[in-house]
Order: sequence, then C-alpha cells, then structure tokens
Amino acid sequence: MFLIPGFIAGLLAIPILLAFARFFGLYTCVRECETQVFTLFGKVIGTIDTPGLQFPLGYFGPKALLMPFFGKRYVVSTALRQHYLRSQMVNSEEGTPMGVGIWYEMQVKDPVSYLFTNANPDGSLQANVTSSTISTLSNLEMEKMLEDRHSLSRTVRQTVSPLSEKWGYRLGSVYIRKVEFTDARMVQNITEKVVKRLVQVTSAMKQDGENRVGLIKSETAFKVSQKMAEASAARPSIVGNALNEIARQDSEILETVLDVMEVDSLLNSPATIDIVPNSSNLLVQLGTNSQPARQHEVVTASTVVEP
Repeated sequence: MFLIPGFIAGLLAIPILLAFARFFGLYTCVRECETQVFTLFGKVIGTIDTPGLQFPLGYFGPKALLMPFFGKRYVVSTALRQHYLRSQMVNSEEGTPMGVGIWYEMQVKDPVSYLFTNANPDGSLQANVTSSTISTLSNLEMEKMLEDRHSLSRTVRQTVSPLSEKWGYRLGSVYIRKVEFTDARMVQNITEKVVKRLVQVTSAMKQDGENRVGLIKSETAFKVSQKMAEASAARPSIVGNALNEIARQDSEILETVLDVMEVDSLLNSPATIDIVPNSSNLLVQLGTNSQPARQHEVVTASTVVEP
C-alpha cells in the first residue's frame, strides 16, 4: 500500500530535482546548430557547441557553480540563414534608375564577437550589404549590370566579407537575383522597341526566305530553258541523220516521208486550203465569180491541191 504513494512522490520529485540542477547550472542541453556562451562577472569564460547533454562543471570547473548567481548563459543559433533585400535603388551610367534585388546567406562563426562586438549585427550586416551593392553597381553600364551579375555578386561578397567577420558572421553565397526598371514609361518604351525589333527581324527573315525561293526558281527555270534549247538545237541534227539513213536505204520511202511532213506542216499552219477538181478551169471561175465572199476566199487561199 505504501509503494504507490512513494512511486508517485518519486515521479514528482524527479522534475523538481532536474529543475534545481538546471537552475544551479549542473547540466545544460545543447541543440544542433547552437552554441551556448557563458559569462561570469561580465567576462566570457567559455562556450559549449557540442550537441547533447553537457555538464558545465566538466568544462569550466567550480566557476560553473557561480554562474547562476553572478553570470549569464547566452544561446546563439549557428544555423545557416538567408536574407533577401528587395529593390535597392541604383543609377546606371546612363542615369537610368534601377531596382536591384540581392540575396545572401549568413552564418554565425564567432558567437562571442556576434554577441559583444556589435549591438545589432543583423542590421549592420544588412546595411553593409546594401551599401556595398549600391557602391558596386552605381554608375555601371546598363548592359554590364544586366549581363554580368555573377561577377558583380562576387565583387559584393568580397567587399562585405571582411567587415562581417569582425561581427562574428561568415558570409555565404551572395547573388544579385533581380535587376528591374523602376520607371513604368521606360519599361513601356523598351517593350515597344523590342516588339518593333522582333517585327523587323521577322520581316527580314521572311524577305530573305522569299529571295532565296525566287533565286532557286530562277536558277531552275534557267537550267530547264537551257536544256530545252539544247534539245531544240539537237532536233534538226537528229532528224537530218534519220532522213539520211532512210535515203541510203530507200529513196521512195524518203519521198513519202517528206510528203507526209509537208502535209502535216500545211495542216498545222493557219492557211486555208481550196480543193479544185481536175475538170474545172480555175481561171474561168476566178474571172466569172464576182461575189465579195468568193473574192475573199480566193485572195486568202494560199495553196491549191489537185486530187
């Protein structure tokens, strides 16, 4: 019957004993990415940065028992932090107002300097980064400011790092993420110029394509006409050789071929043909016929064939 109250009393006594031990500085718990700085009579006696359950007596000796009464414990986070400064105003060499956004990483390297060298190290570091960015980017050419952000970021980091180390910081990456125009009218003018330039380039590409197509067509037409002219020039020679071959074999066949060619030429020509019978007298018909239509036919007749 007495075990249960004793067990409950023991459970209640353990937190109380731990609270007293923590109050008197017999132990402390250090988290990851954390450093604890201990001072005694206004002077720093040491730091503990090893994560886990730690005992100040093992680090500082009997002086650790006096810290709850005459000293103080500071907890400093050493985790990597990031900060972004928006729209830092700078002027280019041409006098154009521009807004610059800069992103940087920071980490506490020396907790003692972080606590006691500067009363506001975060604000001082931010002001230092801002001033270094403005001094580095001011009066630069707009083209360099827009294109060489990597080298400019390294320049800003080299400028800020020495002073930030005095304040206990270790500056990580520094990068100029955004460069923008703050004047709305200038943005509109630049947009219009870009659109006009794109239209001009598109028109030039289209005209160049049409010129190339026209050149290809003209070259093709020239080659085709050249080949047709060569074929037309070779046709009489080929026909002549064929007729000479026919004449050597049989002269009657040659005469028949020539008659057929002559008749074919007459049929393809625009001339009219009057066929006169053998029993009629052409001169008598021409003299006795005085009708205008008949005179027109006789005048326009170019060939007379007797069947």
